[in-house]
Amino acid sequence: MSEKQFVVFKLGKEEYGIDIMNVKEIGPYQESVKIPNAPDFVEGIINYRGKVIPIICLKKRFNLVSKEVDNNTRIIVINLNEKQIGFIVDEASQTIRLNDSNIDSTPDIVSSVDRKYLTGVGKLDERLIILIDLEKVLNESEKTQISKMDVEL
Repeated sequence: MSEKQFVVFKLGKEEYGIDIMNVKEIGPYQESVKIPNAPDFVEGIINYRGKVIPIICLKKRFNLVSKEVDNNTRIIVINLNEKQIGFIVDEASQTIRLNDSNIDSTPDIVSSVDRKYLTGVGKLDERLIILIDLEKVLNESEKTQISKMDVEL
């Protein structure tokens, strides 16, 4: 039985988990610069350690109701095809370990569009954590469009 580590973050009241191996860094929210003609879920770009990286609002991407940025808002930076991308989340507070036996497959009720980036549902005590693969949240044309925003400073 293998065990995996996940970074848990919140969007609204729901908890989501991503494989810790995909996470480069979790940082405080910072205001982004808007980009004309970007997809609506792309908040803009920020200067991240001398590189300009795109910032994606996961709530907009998942069609969830947005809330105001507060002191708990975080940016999770991941590597996507050798480039960094930041995802805005309401809160990112902990890492957890789950055994394979505590991870169920994605329920059939979920639409096929969403299934591609859902990897399962983690059970930890009384909590259910929706496990997602942030690398699959964007389709190929969106990845191409966003990769053009990656600029060295």
